[in-house]
Order: sequence, then C-alpha cells, then structure tokens
Amino acid sequence: MDEGKIDYWVTLSEYDLVVARALLDKEHYLYMGFMCHQSVEKMLKACCVRKNIPPPPIHKLDRLIELAGLNTLLTEDQFDLLDELIPMNIQARYPAHKDAIYKLVGKSKAFEILSRTEEFIRWLKQQTK
Repeated sequence: MDEGKIDYWVTLSEYDLVVARALLDKEHYLYMGFMCHQSVEKMLKACCVRKNIPPPPIHKLDRLIELAGLNTLLTEDQFDLLDELIPMNIQARYPAHKDAIYKLVGKSKAFEILSRTEEFIRWLKQQTK
C-alpha cells in the first residue's frame, strides 16, 4: 500500500469538504451536495488504496464501497446518506431537474447533509489507517 496515494485522496476529500462548507454558507445547496458526494468518493478511493486496490475512475459510491470492502461495515444511516448524495452528483452534472432538487434541499436539509457527510468522512478516514 502506498501511503502517499492514500494521503493524496484524503487531502482531496478534505478540500472538497471545505468547499462544501463554503457553498452551504453561500446557499448553493445543490452544489454543496455535489461536493459532499465528491468528498465521500475521494475518501472511498483512499480506502481502496488501503486495500491495495487501484481506485477506478468511477463516481459510483456503492461500487467504491464494495471495492473497499466496507459494505458490511456501514450503518443504515450511512447507507441512507449515500442514497441522498448519489442523486446530487448526477443532478449537479446534468441539472435537468435542478429545480426539484432545490425544493427538496433547503437550508436545514443541506446543513444536515453536510453534518452527516463530515461524520461519515471522519469514519472513512479511520478506515484508511
């Protein structure tokens, strides 16, 4: 396993969380959700490296969880968070239904998603040790 590659993905993940917080402050909730997705994705890639699995160039969180061997360790709340983040990645890239997402994710929901993502990132980071 390559500690440098793990650190690379962890650093990117943490930076994405900083951006997510800034977007929440600016009330850009869809893009805040997108950055939460990106942060989780990159931390999962760090977990893959920890398992000596080269992280594939994919965005599918469920597939990355499987590759990292974490699917049996996640809590129901963590799976629920992933269910919320996955559509935000798609909607931010292909915003055909952006208005619907904006109606679903107001300030309090966005704050909740960010808080849960930060908690999940802390847990995932422990999995890279």
